[in-house]
Amino acid sequence: MDTTTALLHFATALAIGLMLGLEREHSTAGQPVRPAGSRTFSLLGVAGAVAAAIGPAALITTLAAASALVIAWYLLAARAEGADLGATTEVAAIATVLLGALAWTRPTWAVPIAVGVVALLAAKRPLHRFATRLVSDQDIGDAIRLFVVAFVIYPLLPDQPLGPYGALNPSRIWLLVIAITVIGWAGYVAVRELGERHGLLVVGFLGGFVSASATTVVLARRTESGVRTAVLPAVLAASVATLVQLVLLTAVANPQVAVRLIPATIAGSAVLLAEVGLLLRFARPAEQGSSQDKSGEQPRSAFQRPLSLRITLSLTLLLVLLLLATRAAADLIGPQGVIAAAFVGGLADTHTAAVAAASLAGTVIPVHTAVLGVSAALLSNTLIKLVLAAVAGGPRFALRLAALLLLPAAAVATGIVVTG
Repeated sequence: MDTTTALLHFATALAIGLMLGLEREHSTAGQPVRPAGSRTFSLLGVAGAVAAAIGPAALITTLAAASALVIAWYLLAARAEGADLGATTEVAAIATVLLGALAWTRPTWAVPIAVGVVALLAAKRPLHRFATRLVSDQDIGDAIRLFVVAFVIYPLLPDQPLGPYGALNPSRIWLLVIAITVIGWAGYVAVRELGERHGLLVVGFLGGFVSASATTVVLARRTESGVRTAVLPAVLAASVATLVQLVLLTAVANPQVAVRLIPATIAGSAVLLAEVGLLLRFARPAEQGSSQDKSGEQPRSAFQRPLSLRITLSLTLLLVLLLLATRAAADLIGPQGVIAAAFVGGLADTHTAAVAAASLAGTVIPVHTAVLGVSAALLSNTLIKLVLAAVAGGPRFALRLAALLLLPAAAVATGIVVTG
């Protein structure tokens, strides 16, 4: 390593220590004992880098010395009256030494990790509030199941077409299970934090970028006591996210197709946003989830708990069965064209089917045909959302959703015809 590179690595370690130290010094201001601040943490970062440059033995010795130092800090703080006995600063000091050592060998890794650590340290109050007020013992069990679903089962599944017609991809199907579970958790937390009215809108829009179908299922499942006006705007917000993401993804695959879709996307999104505004404006106070009842207590939220894994698996199985049935019908009818394939693919995921059609534009098929393929994917995905809404939220909810989607669908169709 040349001198300039080595000095840059040392400077990175110094910057990491300074960043952590400033956060700790600000966070511990006013406490009886403040054992470490910006200067101490800066030196710890540099010490880690120097030890890593010397060798493994020096790094082990430096870590041992830093550990003894932080133990002394903790014992000193424990004797002070009214002191906070948390060990966050002490653990952060050890992390600074390790990040300094990492900055010597992998500075491009050390910097983002350090930023994440600082963000975690700075989020003390929100995290404390989340852990003590928003999360129950039952939530911890649900979170553990989520981690098993996402990080234990998913990596073990094959990512290849299997089953009849090669329509079943275990990895992608399980990804839908993860999406439904994560969106359910996001909705649960957002509603408890922001209230039903604003929380559901956030979940609907952000969830639409993950999977509009999954978001529709999660939201519709929470209408156990009848159709709630706060849920319908959130489902429409998910459709807005779908249209926006559709243009962004097709622009990567084929800009010509994306340009043809822009007018349709603008028209559909405008109608959807207008409907969202009208629904929220004329919603009854009891349906907004933001007012209190006569006893002064907050009304019962639509998101009392995240969706159970059993319900999530049942809804995913329904989607798989619908996909197989439609794929079989398309195979029996005749040769599958791009539009038919896009229609079938849209049952599982609009964006994947749309990108596949857009990728063929200008080479295998005309741009106009690709646009029609994207339209077919949007249509089939809208139909599958209505079916899932009926299963998860009941016929009444599905009928109201279908009525609300008629105008946006007409606007999208008009935009496609005009540009076609």
